[in-house]
Order: sequence, then structure tokens, then C-alpha cells
Amino acid sequence: MKSRYEHSEKSWAEAQQFIPGGVNSPVRAFKAVGGAPVFIERAAGSKIYDVDGNEYIDYVCSWGPLILGHADKGLVDAVSRAAAHGTSFGAPTQAETQFAKRIVDAVPCIDKVRLVNSGTEANMSAIRLARAFTRKDGIVKFEGCYHGHVDALLVKAGSGGTTFGTPTSPGVPTGCSSDTVVLPFNEISEVRSVLGKMGNTIAAVIVEPVPANMGVVAPGRGYLARLRELTEAAGVLLIFDEVITGFRLGLGGAQKFYGVTPDMTTLGKVIGGGLPVGAYGGRADIMDLLSPTGGVYQAGTLSGNPIAVAAGLATLDAISEKGFYDDLERKAAELERGIKDAAARAKVQMFFSRVGSMFTIFFCDGLVRDYRSALKANTKRYGLFFHAMLDRGIYLAPSQFEAGLVSAAHTDEDIEKTAAAAAESFQAITQQ
Repeated sequence: MKSRYEHSEKSWAEAQQFIPGGVNSPVRAFKAVGGAPVFIERAAGSKIYDVDGNEYIDYVCSWGPLILGHADKGLVDAVSRAAAHGTSFGAPTQAETQFAKRIVDAVPCIDKVRLVNSGTEANMSAIRLARAFTRKDGIVKFEGCYHGHVDALLVKAGSGGTTFGTPTSPGVPTGCSSDTVVLPFNEISEVRSVLGKMGNTIAAVIVEPVPANMGVVAPGRGYLARLRELTEAAGVLLIFDEVITGFRLGLGGAQKFYGVTPDMTTLGKVIGGGLPVGAYGGRADIMDLLSPTGGVYQAGTLSGNPIAVAAGLATLDAISEKGFYDDLERKAAELERGIKDAAARAKVQMFFSRVGSMFTIFFCDGLVRDYRSALKANTKRYGLFFHAMLDRGIYLAPSQFEAGLVSAAHTDEDIEKTAAAAAESFQAITQQ
């Protein structure tokens, strides 16, 4: 009997001959859940279709950018129009200014913004700028928070590093991370202690306000506000890594959602609508240190290219429509109810962690509030559940430690089908 993934399996075998590990980003390899990854041929709305013709309701959404779903018509039209006029100029455009203004108007902490090509690049540049502004070298980050593959920040990171059990990557010189202090997320006493003792050496505290790379973990009540108070008192910059949460939890991101304004913010994912875009911004006195105004150098050949900017503007137009986020919240809440009910009926221990349209299904007993509690999750059981859902046409993140995402393209019928598939999948894994 032929496998329903026959062509994906053949494609996977070929890819491994020419691409390291067969993938261009590690988590795509399905190593955390086992089996061969499905190879996607096309997508539309809430659905993706693999090379074998299988259809899936997609909750990965390209790991965050596709808040409108796949191949949104308005976005595709905008990209097509931009491409017809040229793919890149290496010179300023009015669209870049328009895009920057939209970001500045939406995000509370941003007076000025610099466009780049990825979240990793945004975080790397923000750290450099923070060090220059404060004339200090130390950085505080948190266990399980992933800020891209920046040498200084790839220490006890989440995402693929957690999945593969490699919290620090080979190839990162000791000196690159020697100024990085790693603290547990959601433990304010640790931050108070470190800033009290080392504040005169710390340039910035960088945090995902809602970590999504050890799975989605909500900040405790008042935690972000206390981070703001402590960093301000110590003369330390506070950087919110909103690469995932920016424009995902609302137009103003997590900082508006929680009412806490950092000094700097990094963005990506949603602001590009599926094209490679990152950005970092903050107070004008900090941002004006960037070249050519100041001496901090950062450049990019394709930064602010017209195609990516067109996609970003089209996305911002769509998510600015009245009721957009209310509808997203309604659908995400309904998904949570359906999956929780299915788990309860199957008597499966599961913690559904959700903030807005971001969620993670943890196979564990009790609350997940930090990296250490996330690591208690049963990854083997998640792998069984992932494949049970995949076989039923539901595409979840192929790792326990990643976020699931609801898009505007998901329908009520999609949510109902997902809950029904979860009920069958919970029953299936209890028999294994």
C-alpha cells in the first residue's frame, strides 16, 4: 500500500543530498516529532497542500507572518504591482517612509525605525545600538527566549535549540557570550538582584514579552511592568523582541496589549506579510546614533526593498480594519475551548497555553510559566499527537516548543474540524 506521503518522502530523500539536513531552517525537518517532513506545493487561505495532494488546515502560518492567511488577494496584488516596477533599487523610496510612519504611529515606544531583512538582523542591530548608547557591554536575556541566531544571544535559547537539546550552538566563541547574563523568565527577584549588583555593566535587558519559542508562555501579572521599573532605575535599556508579538496581539503589539513601554522594539513576521522583513526602532535619541546620523554602523542591500514594503503596507491596511483583532480573538478562544473539551473527554493531561491568537498545546500536568516547566512536557506524546493530527488534515508546529497561530483566514468550520480531529487524535494516542 502506498504511503499518503509518498512524494514528500521522495522529495525529502533528494533534498538531503543537496541541503544540510534537507532543510533551510532546522525545525522544518520534523526531527522533534519523527518522520519525513511534508513538502508543500501551494497554499490558499487557511489551507496548505503538499506534493501528494493532501490538504491541511494550517496553524503554523509560516511561523507567524501570515496573519491574513495564505495568498491573501490584496497582499498578492500589492506585491505584483510593486514587482512590475522593479524588485530593488538600493535607493530611498516614498513607500519606505510611508511604511515607517505606519509603524511609528502604531507602536508606542517607536519614534524612529530602521528596516532590515529579518528578526535576527533586527535583534543583532538593536543590541549593538543599545551598547553604543549606554557605553556598556552586558546583556540580560531569559531562558527559553529566542532572539534569532545572534552569537551573543544564542545561550539557553528556545526554538530549535530547545527541540534539539543544544541550548548553546557550537561555533559561538566564548567571548561572544561572555557578556550575556541568562535569567529565568517570570522571576522578577532574579532581575532585581542582577541589576542591583551589575547594573553599571548592563546595556540592555532583552525579552520576548510573550515568549513563543519555548512554546507560548504568558508573562505573570505585573512582570513586564516590574521589568520596566527595574531597568529604568538601573539606567538599563529595555528591549522588547516583538518579532512574533508585534502586530500579532494588536496594532501596538504586546507593549500596548500589556500597557508597558520599552525603550526599543524589534519587529518582523507580520510586518512583512510573508516576505523577508525585520525592523528595529525606539526613542529618537537612541535611534539617531545610527549611521549616517551617528557612528553606529548597520547597512543592508535589500533593506526596505519595494516588494517587501508593499507586502507590509498591504498587511497593515488589512489588520487596521475595525474588528480585525476581535474576530481573531473569538476564533482563537473557540479553538481553545474545542481542544480543551476534547482532551478532557479523552482524559489526556494537557495544558493549553494561549495569548491572543498564539497558542501551544503542552502535554504536561500543570501550568507552564517558564523554560524549566516547559521542559517537563512530554515531547514523545506531542510527536504522536502531531502525526495523528497530520493524518487528519491538521498541520501543527512540528515541535512541542513552538507556537501555533490562528489567522484571519481560518473559518468557524476550520475550528470545528480541528476540534473534531483533536478528539480523535487524543483517543488515538491514549491507545499507544
